[in-house]
Amino acid sequence: MNRIRQALFAYTTGMSRPQKRLVFLLVDAILAPAALMMTLGLFYSGTEVVWNTTEVLLTYLILGLVAAAVSAGFGLHRIKLKSYESSAILKTGGFTLVMTLALLLLTRLLPVPGVILFGLVLFLLAVAARVVMLYTLLWVLRLGQSKKRVLIYGAGTTGTQLVAALRSHETLIPVAFVDDNPGLHSMTVAGLKVIPSQRIGEYAADRGVDRVVLAMPSVSAPKLAQITRRLRQQGLQVQSLPSFAQLVGEEALIDKLTPVTPGQFLGRQQHGDSLPQGTEAYAGRSILVSGAGGSVGSELCRQLIAMRPRKLVLFEISELALYTIDRELRDAAEGTEVEICAVLGSVTDSRLARMVMIDHDVEVVFHAAAYKHVPLVEANPIAGLANNVLGTRTFADAANDTGVERFILISTDKAVRPTNVMGASKRLAELVVQDLAKRSHGTVFSMVRFGNVLGSSGSVIPLFKDQIARGGPITLTHEDVTRYFMTISEAARLVLLAGSFADGATANGGDVFVLDMGKPVRIRDLAVQMINAAGYSVRDSDNPNGDIEIVITGLRPGEKLHEELLIGEGLLTTPHSKILRAREAGLSELEMANALKDLRDAIVAGDAEAGRGVILRWVDGYHQPRTVANSQ
Repeated sequence: MNRIRQALFAYTTGMSRPQKRLVFLLVDAILAPAALMMTLGLFYSGTEVVWNTTEVLLTYLILGLVAAAVSAGFGLHRIKLKSYESSAILKTGGFTLVMTLALLLLTRLLPVPGVILFGLVLFLLAVAARVVMLYTLLWVLRLGQSKKRVLIYGAGTTGTQLVAALRSHETLIPVAFVDDNPGLHSMTVAGLKVIPSQRIGEYAADRGVDRVVLAMPSVSAPKLAQITRRLRQQGLQVQSLPSFAQLVGEEALIDKLTPVTPGQFLGRQQHGDSLPQGTEAYAGRSILVSGAGGSVGSELCRQLIAMRPRKLVLFEISELALYTIDRELRDAAEGTEVEICAVLGSVTDSRLARMVMIDHDVEVVFHAAAYKHVPLVEANPIAGLANNVLGTRTFADAANDTGVERFILISTDKAVRPTNVMGASKRLAELVVQDLAKRSHGTVFSMVRFGNVLGSSGSVIPLFKDQIARGGPITLTHEDVTRYFMTISEAARLVLLAGSFADGATANGGDVFVLDMGKPVRIRDLAVQMINAAGYSVRDSDNPNGDIEIVITGLRPGEKLHEELLIGEGLLTTPHSKILRAREAGLSELEMANALKDLRDAIVAGDAEAGRGVILRWVDGYHQPRTVANSQ
């Protein structure tokens, strides 16, 4: 048998397409006389009939030639065996009808009822012959090929159509359906048994299944992602069949989430989109933005372009971030007289900082460069302290020494009674600026402190959006964790307004400006809003059939349950009703010098514990990270 199969394989694969079409025509030419022979036998069974042998043979010959011609006319010889389906069967019916009429004209061997019987026999033979040829071909082509046994997840219309397609495949063999509908369990659909999803692992092991195809295009993306993860954990390959809408481009194949507008999750009215005043403070000036490629830094640059500064210096340590923002701003500045200058370097490089400020005659510095991701800085305290504290001191000293008019530090609410190294490093940076403000006779130093920026790198919105796109779960550190939020555009406007205030009589230097951000937002509520905004539902004990689950992971080292905006009590007003000013106590000149000396020693030695000791001593309210129990 194997030799026969091998010979057929060699012969079949070696045939050209014209040769294969000729075989189909010969088959139809043979089937027509064979159908006539069978019909004569059936119709005259039990009756003695004397046949004219010459007439019968001539009829067979002519019928065979006519059958070949009619088959060619209907294009039956061009239909691939794997594509033989309803339309091809209709063509076979047309072929049979024409052959029946031809028989009426060619011979009187059969009366009309017998001719009709011939048509039925020929139709059945033509269809059966192609089915037999298809399965014979598949049997031959599967010689020496590894077969993959497949489970179809979803016994609906798409699943049954997929089974029909796979049955004509050389290597993929469908063995069963999987469906979550209890009413279908143990039933047979399209010739295959339907099993519950709980039995997939056992069934796959017993039947040698190594692949599952998801044939449920109408099921939500999160549920498909959950099913996929569960199946892959059982060692199965998983593939998903796209819907017709996806195939024709009506629906995205991957990201089906609706666009997220960060401002919709603030829980308060956004502050005005335009500056009420202060624009003139930057017109015609040379302005430097450190960390220009970051979330806040890049937005500062975009808004500054509209204010027509004389020159905008982009200072950034990341080559890719600098390239991206430089290209964007050059396009935005086209047609204006704003000069864009891109500088690649670190804020800890004092020589470069001074050279850039002198060469570009910098008048205003917005210092946004910082390592800000809490877990990363917590795991790398030396790098965080060196960049955020010593980098601020280096850049602020350079601004003071080169006669820069204003220096604005971008700070964070995590600097208030911090519980992590990142927040403590930003508080030390604030103390550095406060110290210089007391001793500076030319440069006006100030700070801007605000909460979490929605949509920035590392913020919860991009994280939650990615988790929703992957089908969840959304990870939440604590049920009751809250944060103050603002949009990137609001943050940039606050910084620019604070910079303009620092030039007026309301500030003597060392001021901390904060935004009235309303009430803090509960992060769980934000997660639920994002799930609903994406068109999905929360999966929990009350809604076990929901799409996205929210999982509590516990507070990370150094993470606070609630953030604050002020160290002391009381706020002073500014020309803008939503921006307030705080006067906070700092360190003396000698204390600041000792703190920086101890910090430099710790950084040079690479001693993380010594670095933590510095902030423990000099940062008011800082305490070592502690675990906060979940309320559940």
